[in-house]
Amino acid sequence: MRKSYLDNIRWATVILVLIYHVCYMFNGVGVPGGIHEAQSIAAFDAITYVVSPWFMVLLFIVAGMSARYSLQKRTGKQFIQERAVKLLVPSTLGLFIIQWITGYLNIKIGGGLAYIPFFLVYPISVISGTGPLWFIQMLFLFSCVLVLLKKLDKTDRIWNMCGKANTASVLSLFVLIWGASQILNMPVLTMYRFGIYFVAFLIGYYVFSHEEVQNAIEKIRIPMLILAVVGAAFYTSYYYGSNYSDPKCLQSIITNLYLWIVVLAVIGCSKRYFNQETAFTRYMTKSSFGIYILHYPVLIVTCYILHYYCDFSAVWNYTIALIAEIAITFVLYEGLKRIPVIRYLVLGQKIKPSKQKVADNIEET
Repeated sequence: MRKSYLDNIRWATVILVLIYHVCYMFNGVGVPGGIHEAQSIAAFDAITYVVSPWFMVLLFIVAGMSARYSLQKRTGKQFIQERAVKLLVPSTLGLFIIQWITGYLNIKIGGGLAYIPFFLVYPISVISGTGPLWFIQMLFLFSCVLVLLKKLDKTDRIWNMCGKANTASVLSLFVLIWGASQILNMPVLTMYRFGIYFVAFLIGYYVFSHEEVQNAIEKIRIPMLILAVVGAAFYTSYYYGSNYSDPKCLQSIITNLYLWIVVLAVIGCSKRYFNQETAFTRYMTKSSFGIYILHYPVLIVTCYILHYYCDFSAVWNYTIALIAEIAITFVLYEGLKRIPVIRYLVLGQKIKPSKQKVADNIEET
């Protein structure tokens, strides 16, 4: 069951991730992980506050919806086998090919390279090179748990029950999201928020995959969009200058209410206004997964060079970093997908698929 607007949400959010990471690398509001003492611009810092609370929750919800459609055409075993190739391989074996660069530069920027014996630099860089691949690792884990849940509920009672959700029920799911944000959070590695992301994935699978629920969300798109714009302004002004990756911020009722409003606004508006397919959207749909995988090593190398070897103004740093990130990542993707072994290890593409296989893989990611 292909839905163009879900494909479009996915690739558009990946592009947003690319923009966000540029702003994050040069952030001047104390969020750890970027370039130390980098020149920052307040307007670009504001972008990180606007998008950081909701864009990954949105991706997990869309992934949950896609998993439902995928499992309607596959057995649990087939589903996991395909997910292992597409998700597990690039987020594990792929670390040894390209992603170790991310780990190496993170260690170097943090000043830890001098304390690591030479023969351990590469293996430690590999281990430290996960970067944004945490999303893919968690998605594989959630997929495995989902198959187990599906075996326990062979008659689909939970899914059928969730199909009765109305507008009020959809709005009230904010409480579940807020509650989930309080649990199963990794210390230090704050991106591993198992509670909220797993619940978002399950909401996508059990609730939002129903056509009736999607129609209900579409009907409230305008009020949600208005509230999202107002919420973005309020949220940014309220938290600006604070570390938005701090648990106190991530778990607050303000953060979770804001992210839920934006998620509903994006899904509702996309279903109404972004539900079409063109040559461009087809290309972006096919490419977005690979772009997500490859963009961060490209970005961190670019930002490292700009900060330590160039003397540009902050505006030029942001501009060059974004242009280079997008251009080099797309060129790299087009090159690597033509090399069978690298395509498998880095991009999770085992063979050159048929048109139907491409469509199925796009739908399930």
